[in-house]
Amino acid sequence: MKFTDLDLKPQILAALKDIQYIDLTPIQEKTFPHILSGRDMIARAETGSGKTAACAVPLVQMVDPSIKAVQSLVLVPTRELALQYVTEISSIARKIDVSPFAVYGGFSMQTQIAKLNHGVDILVATPGRLIDLLYNTPLSLSEVRSFVLDEADEMLNMGFITDVELILSCLIHEHQTLLFSATMPKKVEQLAKKYLRDPLTIYMGENQKTPQSLKHHFVETHAKHRLESLQKFLDDAKPKQVIIFCNSRRGAEKLYDHLKTGRSATEIIHGGLEQSKRTSLFNRFRRMEITTMIATDLASRGLDFAHASHVINYDFPKNVEAYTHRTGRTARMGREGMALTLFTRSDLRILKEVIRTNNLKPVWEGAEPNLEHLPRPKKTKKYYGKRKHKGPRRSKKS
Repeated sequence: MKFTDLDLKPQILAALKDIQYIDLTPIQEKTFPHILSGRDMIARAETGSGKTAACAVPLVQMVDPSIKAVQSLVLVPTRELALQYVTEISSIARKIDVSPFAVYGGFSMQTQIAKLNHGVDILVATPGRLIDLLYNTPLSLSEVRSFVLDEADEMLNMGFITDVELILSCLIHEHQTLLFSATMPKKVEQLAKKYLRDPLTIYMGENQKTPQSLKHHFVETHAKHRLESLQKFLDDAKPKQVIIFCNSRRGAEKLYDHLKTGRSATEIIHGGLEQSKRTSLFNRFRRMEITTMIATDLASRGLDFAHASHVINYDFPKNVEAYTHRTGRTARMGREGMALTLFTRSDLRILKEVIRTNNLKPVWEGAEPNLEHLPRPKKTKKYYGKRKHKGPRRSKKS
């Protein structure tokens, strides 16, 4: 199905044409009519499947210009996702009188209050900053018709469960709730059961949790030879644009020191950088000014780097979900991509679970390890956060 087959406002169709959105992805095709009908919905799809636009286009379509208040509220876990989401909405709404805006920590609250007072139709927010605004300003959610909880699994993993429930408790009037998530742990299911009304559940790619256009390559190495293995691959493959993941900031900085002298257009990004610096790096990466980005897991969730041709797990991911979200930074929206993962003998148990859970067809660079005799790794208890509110507090993670 094409966007021109939908009964969208002409200005929206013109904007979609400008940004070369021609064909709907499967998740967009399945969700659009139900979002537009006002139905509550749970949508789970592989990363990079077009979930942001699946929500953004209907939200822009449903804005009533006669209502001068926030009509749609989108809650996301990180500043980067807030900026990405509002950029997507702005592109879709560029030819129509719809005002989207993002609020998040680390930016002047007074500037954000001034913009909200001027008028916002679609508000994208991180939990901490939104709660600050609800406590300290006249911001009202009484006209919100659609509430979107995006990256719900990551929201809970980051300890935002109490914040999310507080925000939901402010939406006491009738409204539509849309929950988007790459995975569906029990805590997300419990949240949906509590707050959604007879939701439609849409699962895409249940047996294929990573993009089908993504090739998964694995190479066994020794801890002492990890850097050598990486450099050999970079020299041989000459990737157009690559994200290299490390498990820690210290490890990322050490790798950056090794690579920056021999490879031009190499940068590093992690949570310790100022927000303005992180935003600048994301934008430069999107403009292809950076060809090699060394990153911690800050960059592994939801962010759309359309031109990234390769993802490399320099440090083996700590769990299956980390692997899925890291490798999802390439092969987005049907594009081809490659993920290379370096592993050692100590990683074999999690490697086996990664392959089994994601139903992968691994390409072995070198000898294939014997995984049959290995038991599954023990499950680790996740933290979902249970802090009690004692008034407004700006979350460091938002």
